Amino acid sequence: MDQDYWGGPVSNFGDPYAELLLVGLAPGAHGANRTGRMFTGDRSGDWLYKALHKAGFANQPSATNLKDGLRLNNCAITNICHCAPPQNKPTRQEVLTCQPWFEQLVEQLPVKVFLAFGQIAWRGVIDFMKDTNIYEGAIPKFGHAETFAFADGRVLLGSYHPSQQNTFTGRLTEPMFNRVFRKANHLLTKR
Repeated sequence: MDQDYWGGPVSNFGDPYAELLLVGLAPGAHGANRTGRMFTGDRSGDWLYKALHKAGFANQPSATNLKDGLRLNNCAITNICHCAPPQNKPTRQEVLTCQPWFEQLVEQLPVKVFLAFGQIAWRGVIDFMKDTNIYEGAIPKFGHAETFAFADGRVLLGSYHPSQQNTFTGRLTEPMFNRVFRKANHLLTKR
């Protein structure tokens, strides 16, 4: 199918009062870079929105385009980088260039839980907390379903990214992904 590509920076998406902030890596070259919305139009998004719907964070289990009616509940999505990087691997400079957008979003939302998809997103959240003097220690080890509590009460929760590289190999399964969203729900309700 012949489609026009968005081909520019992809904006944050979700509930303007979200307590759960999902942090991805960058727009997928043929997903968000094509559709203009985070995790929309690719297999990573298929996994994500199905899990979000099952956990009660989305009104529907799929996302295909900007006009599909998708709404998020108590959840927002951002990426460490807002443009699709070459070979899907952002450079440190690309991460630093996009950091102000991340900082601005976190300042606007009442975030209680950060859910980081992958080690680069995990590191991006830690770097933000260091830059804002909320955390001064070593970078905690990333792992799927691992948590790290900050002194201000917010929690960082890790998840393998729902990329084809992880889902096709079984590194991330649907039950694993669903469990991480149940854990996010639990962390939100106990705060």
